[in-house]
Amino acid sequence: MLVVDDDQAILTLLEYNLKKEGFEVQTATDGQQAFNLALSSTFDLILLDIMLPKLDGIEVTKKLRQEKVATPIIMLTARDEETDKIIGLELGADDYITKPFSPREVIARIKAIGRRVEPAQNEKNEEQSELYQFTDFSIDLSNYTVSVAGKQISLTPKEFELLAYFVKRPDRVLSREKLLNGVWGYDYVGQTRMVDMHVSHLREKIEHDPSHPTNIQTVRGFGYKFEGKLNEDQTSF
Repeated sequence: MLVVDDDQAILTLLEYNLKKEGFEVQTATDGQQAFNLALSSTFDLILLDIMLPKLDGIEVTKKLRQEKVATPIIMLTARDEETDKIIGLELGADDYITKPFSPREVIARIKAIGRRVEPAQNEKNEEQSELYQFTDFSIDLSNYTVSVAGKQISLTPKEFELLAYFVKRPDRVLSREKLLNGVWGYDYVGQTRMVDMHVSHLREKIEHDPSHPTNIQTVRGFGYKFEGKLNEDQTSF
């Protein structure tokens, strides 16, 4: 795990508590160092402060996603402004935590993400392919891949989990709260904007016309419903 913060006290606190939980931890104190490490090494997760020297956390996230680095990112911010959180999530961050925070909260968020990423990785070679082919896209749940027009596209881990959640529950109206609990793995009351942003990103990546989506439909006043049409030769699972 990569932990990035220019406040040495916070960095030491996080490193100590994460190692106590059995995590291997590498640290960085500026955005450029964090970006270089994330490109050259493989991490299960990145804890990334927004306010950093050289490159801020938002810029680091943007550059990593441009480089197709899909490592889950949890952003740390001392700011309580909605704009920072929204920008970070729009650029591909998976979650955010506002300072001050407790180490217990950070560890809970990390484990919530880990519980969803690890089983899929561990079961890759044990399950038969779960390939769903729709009119606009295909998704292979066992190999963690999504393709549009025959070309594989890049989704963040959270985008993939959200799409998989929809695909497994076709034609069901899902509230934002249910999606938060089902995909993010913990109660995130009052933060339904996170779901809306991730749905918007998915539509931009898988819909033929994102402004008039045919797969992920908005059910006004309730939430969303997946109505993707399977290809005629789709195998039943």
